[in-house]
Formats: sequence, C-alpha cells, structure tokens
Amino acid sequence: MLLPIDTESLPFRRRLGLYMTRPEVRLEPVLQTSRRDSNKPDNWAAQFYGTVLHEPGPFGGKYRMWYYAEHLGRNPDWGGRKAKLMACHKENWFMGPCCYAESEDGVNWFKPNLGQLMFKGGRDNNAFDLPHPMTTGINVIRDDDDPDPSRRYKMVYEAVPLRRDSTDTMVDNTHFHTAVSEDGIAWKNVRNPLSQDCYLENASLYRHNGLYIVNGHTHTNHVHSEGGALMGRQGYVFVSPDFDHWLHANAESFKLPEPADPAQRSADGRYDQVHLGVGAASFGNVCIGIYGLWHNAPYQLYFGEISCDLGLVVSNDGIHFREPVKGHVWIDRSESPHTPVPGHDYHTCLCQGNGILNVDDKTLVYHGRWLNAEDANGVIEAHYSAEIALATLDRDRWGSLRIDPDHTDGEVWSTPVRLPDKGCDVVINADGVAGINIEIADERFSLLEGFSAENAAQPVGSGGLDCRVHWPKNNLAELGGQVVRLRINMARQGSIDPHLYAVYLRT
Repeated sequence: MLLPIDTESLPFRRRLGLYMTRPEVRLEPVLQTSRRDSNKPDNWAAQFYGTVLHEPGPFGGKYRMWYYAEHLGRNPDWGGRKAKLMACHKENWFMGPCCYAESEDGVNWFKPNLGQLMFKGGRDNNAFDLPHPMTTGINVIRDDDDPDPSRRYKMVYEAVPLRRDSTDTMVDNTHFHTAVSEDGIAWKNVRNPLSQDCYLENASLYRHNGLYIVNGHTHTNHVHSEGGALMGRQGYVFVSPDFDHWLHANAESFKLPEPADPAQRSADGRYDQVHLGVGAASFGNVCIGIYGLWHNAPYQLYFGEISCDLGLVVSNDGIHFREPVKGHVWIDRSESPHTPVPGHDYHTCLCQGNGILNVDDKTLVYHGRWLNAEDANGVIEAHYSAEIALATLDRDRWGSLRIDPDHTDGEVWSTPVRLPDKGCDVVINADGVAGINIEIADERFSLLEGFSAENAAQPVGSGGLDCRVHWPKNNLAELGGQVVRLRINMARQGSIDPHLYAVYLRT
C-alpha cells in the first residue's frame, strides 16, 4: 500500500502537494461509564487506553473492545492487595480492572457479564480477572499466524505494583505484562517480560516485519534526554520476535523537541510532550499511528491545565515514526470534546490505543477522551469522567496528492517495489481518475517500453476506493520477480481534478 502521507513509499514528486483529510468525529460517545451509584468497575471512567478489533462473520461480523475502568471506592474483594492510585489526594479513586464490550455495528456497545472477577460482592460485571488488580492500558491483537490456538489472542497490559520507597511513601513502578487467550475472554499470563525498573505506559501492540512491538511513553528516571538530563514524556518501543522473549533495550519511536535548556526538561516541564507514545496499526509495508500531543503543565500544581490533542504519524519499519506534516493536529480536543458539564469549563484529554481499523469502505479510529476535572491543588472533582469516541474517514483516505494550484499536471514516483513472481494487480484509491495514468520503470527510473507512454495504464471506471488499473498491451505477470518503480501521472482537464489517496499492489 503506497500512501501520499508516506514519503518513503512515494518519495519523488513534481507539481503535486499533500492535502490532509479531516476525519468526521462523532460527538456522541460510543461507550460511557456505568452509573455512578452502581458497583460496576467503570462507574467512574471508561478509559480507551485500549483496543477495538473487528472480526468478520457471516452476518457482518462483530466488534470487540478491551478497555480499562476506574471506579469509586475500594473493592473489598481485593483483600490485602493494594490497588489505590499512587497519589494520596486520590484516596477514593481506584484504577483497574480491565473490561470488555461488544458491538454489532461499532457504535452501539454492550457490556457482557463475564463472571470472572469478584468485585464489591459479586461477579456480575464485564471485568477480567488478571493477576494485577491495578491495571490500566490494555492492548490486544488477533494473531492467526500462531499455530497454537491457545495463543490466538495476545495481550499486553499495564500493571502498577505499588511499593514503598526509602521514605516509606507509596510509589508506582509501572511496566507491562503479557497474556494469551484462545477466545479473547479467558486469559493466561505469560510472564513479566521485562525487569521491574522498566517504566512504560503502553498505547499499542502490533506485529510488523516479523516483530511484536509494544509502543508507549516513558520518561524521567528510565530514559534520559541528550546530555543525561531529565526527559519529558516521549514515545519508545520494546520488541519481541516471539512474544515470549523481549529485548530489554528499547528504541525511540516518536519524540517531540525537548527544551534547549536541560533544566527545563522533565515530565513536569511546561512544554508539549508525547503522551502514550503511538497507537499504531500495521498495514503490511507501512504502519499508521496516532500519538497524544500532550500540552503539559507542572503535575503537582497545575494538572487541571493539561489537555491533549491527537497527531498523525507513519512508519515503514514499525519502530521509527514521523509526521506527514510537522506539527499537524489530526484531531483537536475541541473537535472531539468530552460530554460537557454545565457550568464548568474543563479541559479534554484525548488518548489513543489499538483503535485504527479498516471495515468495508471506512477507516475507523477509536479514541478516548477524559475530562480533566482537577483543580489547581490536584484535587479530582466529582465531575471527572472518561468516555470512548469514534472518528471515521473513507477507507485509507488519510491524505491526497493533488496538482499544485498554479499548474495543470504533475507526477509522483514510487520507491523500488519487487513484484510477486506471478505478477499482481494495481488498484488505486482516487477521484478524478480520468486524469491519471501509470507507467512502470526499472529501479534506475528508465521507463519500460511496453508499460509507458502510449502503453501506460489507465484506470478502469470512474474512480472511488478500489479502481483497477489496466495496461493496454501487456500484463504485469511479465515483470514477475523484478524490481520496478511506478510513475503516476496526474493532469487537470476542465472539471477533472485528480485526487490520489492510495495505490495498492494486490496478488
């Protein structure tokens, strides 16, 4: 899949510009908290540090969601296991457990009774009974390539085992754990993959280039900035070749600039940081991700001032991500605000997870939004809440290439592509296809006679999400196994104004 937002796949351009697509955001949440007066695990907040999968089926398939809950009041059924939030001013607000929901249409969700976790006197809830009661981020993939059906579903979840420091103060030691399941409901822990000093708030789990990758943010005493100074929230990844053995070394995923003055750097620094790393999804040769653009303020004094937008990034190796447009805000918090509280002007913090998926002719982006209802002293007010939201766009139409306003034609060249031995079909996602043709060249940009000029391919049909491309005299099977480049020519003629969103090579 070659995308205009991916300058590695479509690097060379002439007289063409990138136009980012604005998603359509559903203002009403798709999943909200349970009633405040109930004993449900999510009676305080339903946080999308989570996952949505769509599993096709004979009747349109089913959507499945894993998310984490926050609740009011200690759960007495956890006994001596301490699960209160780390800061003492949040004594009555508890994080976890992880929860589950299902939907037939991706918009209307219900919370089934899993009967797993004893919670405030009963098991009538939608929570998972994981070994760690204080769980937050939960990311799930369906891995049909694993020959062991008991490992079909794979999960990473964030656990915060509280401990006492040298001053006898409870502090958190956040790291992620792994689990596997045959059905996505009954989970078996694999192991704690990394050492106890590995801090990570995970946003996503995905498989790319043969690696299992966990993407999240870390900061401060765990990874330092240039010169050994403290660091704010920035995106990092951990990788595993088999989901059992994880590399203890990590890699930079996506970072925003740290202040030039090292003294101003830290998780409490008043500058933009990367919250939760990148919530990414793999589409074969490219990963598309959402990152949290965290507008930070000193945590202990001004947490209520913090807000968060969402930005768009891409990657070809699944590890190093980049913005198609520097500083571009893909979803502003004002475009996806938390359900407002009359008489209050709280900030919304948007958050991302494993929430990007293609279903039929749409790309769906599930995300969370929580109401930052804290006052200047860090006290959480009663209106605090979190809900789960949905943004959509036409499938794969993240951005388009269009001819510059002062020209009538342009072109874009692809990166070298090795064609399958038996050839493939070329399909484009475009509007105004009458103004588009495609030529083929060798790796050194020399056009191939039977696939260029008067023998260039023309799209079949009037355009749309799947418009097949046909070469008039030759078949791509003749080039099977060869490394080639595609040259896509675009011309504006009268009312025809080509918009190119994606190029697919399909076997």
